[in-house]
Amino acid sequence: MADEKKSKQQTDQQFGILERWGLWLAEWSEKWFPDALVFALVGIVIVFAFGLAIGESPSKLAIEGGKSFWILIPFTMQMAMIIIGGFVVATSPPVYKLIQALAGIPKSPRGAIAYVAVFSMVSSLISWGFSLIFSGLLVRELSRRLEGMDYRAAGAAAYLGLGAVWALGLSSSAALMMATKGSIPPKLYEISGLIPLTQTLFTWANFWTMGILVVLSTAIAFFSAPSPERAKTAADFGLKFEPVDMSIEERKKPGEWLEYSPILTILTAALLAWYLVDVFQKSPTGALAALDLNTYNLIFITLGMLLHWRPKRFLRAVSQSVPATGGVLIQFPFYAVIFGMIAGTGITKWLAGLFVSITTQGTYPLLVALYSALLGIFIPSGGSKWVIEATYVLQAAVEHKVNLGWVVQIYNAAEAIPNLLNPFWMLPLLGMLHVKARDLVGYSALQMFIHIPVVFFLCWFFAQYIPYIPPVK
Repeated sequence: MADEKKSKQQTDQQFGILERWGLWLAEWSEKWFPDALVFALVGIVIVFAFGLAIGESPSKLAIEGGKSFWILIPFTMQMAMIIIGGFVVATSPPVYKLIQALAGIPKSPRGAIAYVAVFSMVSSLISWGFSLIFSGLLVRELSRRLEGMDYRAAGAAAYLGLGAVWALGLSSSAALMMATKGSIPPKLYEISGLIPLTQTLFTWANFWTMGILVVLSTAIAFFSAPSPERAKTAADFGLKFEPVDMSIEERKKPGEWLEYSPILTILTAALLAWYLVDVFQKSPTGALAALDLNTYNLIFITLGMLLHWRPKRFLRAVSQSVPATGGVLIQFPFYAVIFGMIAGTGITKWLAGLFVSITTQGTYPLLVALYSALLGIFIPSGGSKWVIEATYVLQAAVEHKVNLGWVVQIYNAAEAIPNLLNPFWMLPLLGMLHVKARDLVGYSALQMFIHIPVVFFLCWFFAQYIPYIPPVK
């Protein structure tokens, strides 16, 4: 009995420590953390100053940055369509009823936050876009049902898929790129050859890393969540999410007949479905490799049309989702400026030379993880950033005889860490929840501080037990 009482006291003490840390970081970030746009502008200034410090001319930095302002426009549109497509599907009658059913499972505020965390991370292994939108809508529904649920902690839990494990699953653009010969830049292929998914995503070390991070992140989300009396709820933010109105007004004019008829919806969706089936069937490296942002968005738009059944209802859902895309549309071009200054000047070459010169076989895994995490602060894009660093990172791996597949996974595991602080990927979720980055960063930063030593250790530890495999070309 005494041992049981002592164990309970120790658990309560641990619970209180994480809760206090979470509250302190949340209060700090709400007061001091800048808006996502300010974060991007500060990043531009820092990278520009760094370029000057290593001898780059201000003219070249400015020109390369400005020239890149529009290069992320296709990606920006893809991100906006993720929000629109996810919202349209989630607010359709069948899926919304599913979300309502899922939201009815948790019975306590802390349990709900842990539940969102698990849902976010597991779903992100399939698709980070699916995870971001559906987790956000799940939080909105939970905020209606559970009194005392901290809206900040729940929002940060919905973001854990992007900040913990997304790149270790089928969403990994780096792993999919290295497994597809036509996607690998020629100079990179000369170094690495083809790296199949059996050497990256489907390895025992990757499965262990995923499992450890899911359990760890869920525990942090649960134990750091404020008690109901200390929580800041959606109502405290002035937010009240009403149930989605799934009714549709009656047709009033003869010209509106097609807007209310499912005929055009069925025909268009059938045509798009035919195309999607063909894409997956003809993918040279399997159906999973065909699941990129374009096919993902088209799937959701097609599903959204079918699930809403009538064009009128579908268009109404689209119009309701558009306001959430504002942050994405205006801020991504400024991140492109940062990308341009790094990729288009000598900054990349300078970093490459430093990286190769200071690494040894023993320190290499740790330095890859550190470098990938730091670079992710300024270039928060998994695929684009991998293209920048892969050439010299994999060249050093060949020289040090480190398994190339595990190097890709070191990159993936470490690349997710800065997402917990950088609001770049958070923008779609912020739009869904109607909050600012400063409202969620406190709890995601707590996750980041604990993740850093754990992820770095796992990257180094597993590297000792995975044998080197020469490049296959």
